Amino acid sequence: MRFFSDNAAPVHPRVMAAMADVDVLDTAYDGDRWSQSLDARLSELFETEVRAIWVPTGTAANCLALAAFCPPYGGVICHRDAHIQNDEGGAPEFYTHGAKLMLAEGVGAKLTPADIAAVADAVANDVHRVQPHAVSITNATEYGLVYRPDEVAAIGDLCRARGWRFHMDGARFANAVASVGCSPADVTWRAGVDALSFGFVKNGAMSAEALVFFDAAHHDATLRRRKRAGLLLSKGRYLAAQILAMLEQDLWLDNGRAANAGAARLAAAAGDRLVHPVQANEVFLRATPDEATALRAAGFDFYDWAPGEVRLVTAWDTNPDHIAALATAIAGL
Repeated sequence: MRFFSDNAAPVHPRVMAAMADVDVLDTAYDGDRWSQSLDARLSELFETEVRAIWVPTGTAANCLALAAFCPPYGGVICHRDAHIQNDEGGAPEFYTHGAKLMLAEGVGAKLTPADIAAVADAVANDVHRVQPHAVSITNATEYGLVYRPDEVAAIGDLCRARGWRFHMDGARFANAVASVGCSPADVTWRAGVDALSFGFVKNGAMSAEALVFFDAAHHDATLRRRKRAGLLLSKGRYLAAQILAMLEQDLWLDNGRAANAGAARLAAAAGDRLVHPVQANEVFLRATPDEATALRAAGFDFYDWAPGEVRLVTAWDTNPDHIAALATAIAGL
């Protein structure tokens, strides 16, 4: 009974079927009709004209966006526990050719304008100091907290006032939108976001994420960066097909809702063991080593996050019987 990571979830059958449907002779790279339709389909979803690029990983999406927004001598303000800081093996610095990640504090890996300003205002504006050029936030955060549109907009206002670009890591964007119940537009470009890493792999896709630019000026150069980074797959139609299948009839959103519902069931059983509010599909739980051992002995798989703390993650397809069994086990600790 696996609650280790939504990365391990299977591919949704509709996504697998979509890849089979495009298994025909067609133009290579991103010249096929499926890749060429991504801009229009995502523009419809976001209610504005966007330019979209498929990539095989979330790390690629994040780092290509940061490379577009930040010069090698600049900095990107992010949370101390952000994925780009802790879990991407130096890829942001690699893709940007050396830009610095400038680390901010914030409860539950969320940032406020005050958290961001505290980092920027401590930097003297002279040639000896790295200057911020962009801000990156994660929605939902690494601790499963979700930004509301007004919270994103407050950061967007700060970025505009200071001339910075604004990136959103949306590896679990579906979970965030499902949690808040807003439109995708309200929590992205209407709130000042310049680019979104739109995650699908955690949510039912196999190997496709979308980098969505709300400012088309960065699109063409990013196509060249994608090629230079070795990320231009010759059979890109299989990635485009995954994204289009996830967007069809809002499968991405339905899957996000299903994962969130499973986490809410576990949260209800956890009571005061919760380390963070459960707003998406991650549950952080206080548990002693002996309690964690007992849960594993009962057949549950999960991640030891910190001393005395474990992480449970539900996915789009998590078996309801497994969720019920884990909830019962947690309540009985």
